Amino acid sequence: MNLGYIIIYVADVPITISFYEKAFGLKLRFLHESNQYAEMETGQTALAFVNENFAMGSHQFRPNRLKEQAAGAEIAFVVNNVEEQFKRAVDAGAIEVVKPAQKPWGQIVSYVRDNNGFLVEICNPVNG
Repeated sequence: MNLGYIIIYVADVPITISFYEKAFGLKLRFLHESNQYAEMETGQTALAFVNENFAMGSHQFRPNRLKEQAAGAEIAFVVNNVEEQFKRAVDAGAIEVVKPAQKPWGQIVSYVRDNNGFLVEICNPVNG
């Protein structure tokens, strides 16, 4: 079994794509002509966005909102320079949650919330 997709339900797929391009430097892999579904280039596991109104037709969930507590999930981007990527994300409109800090095992980890209020970890690889 392989993890194929991480899917985040969002209010506006094109706006979210634009945010992730600016904040994290991701490239668009696919956008359906309906603007209801998109995938970003993120390696073997695709990060995808689906319009929440489209998805709610088949199942219920709590929408991601900036003014509400973040959902109990996150996505994590592994980068070489956490401080630089954290600044880029915040400068692009991400909400600072935790500034880059070194963990006891040596990894540098930070957190922001995206334009939808979803939690994003920015970290470097774990060594050892």
